[in-house]
Amino acid sequence: MKITLLIVGKTEDAYLKEGIDKYLKRLKHYTKIEVTEIAELKNTKALTQELQKSKEAELILKKLLPLDHVILLDEKGLELSSSQFAAYIDKKALSSVANLVFIVGGPYGFDQAVYQRANDKLSLSRMTFSHQMVRLFFAEQLYRAFTIIKGEPYHHE
Repeated sequence: MKITLLIVGKTEDAYLKEGIDKYLKRLKHYTKIEVTEIAELKNTKALTQELQKSKEAELILKKLLPLDHVILLDEKGLELSSSQFAAYIDKKALSSVANLVFIVGGPYGFDQAVYQRANDKLSLSRMTFSHQMVRLFFAEQLYRAFTIIKGEPYHHE
């Protein structure tokens, strides 16, 4: 199974890039993982939030293949514990999903077209985090999930 992390915009802060890279490097021991960045829109001050989300949706949807299993990282999504998330990943691998695509949207979230394409929505917390920080938190949780699946001692309960 391949995992794609599809993100809108570049990760700007060096400390976030460093942390994300750390977990992506670790993840390569467990699964094929790819990060795909969609360039941030230009001149967004002239756009409403809805128009910005719509334009981002067009770019997001162009990156998806028909058989991709799409999961939005969204504040309205299902909240799982780390162990439950590991079980979720394991179930998808066992069900022969070829490509899990996790999407981190832009600062205003997702357009309705992206919600309609999604197979699932997951929330990292009830708290609101910047879309930049979510990338790091998610990379760590994905790594944690694979260590749980493999029975390794990284996760403590």
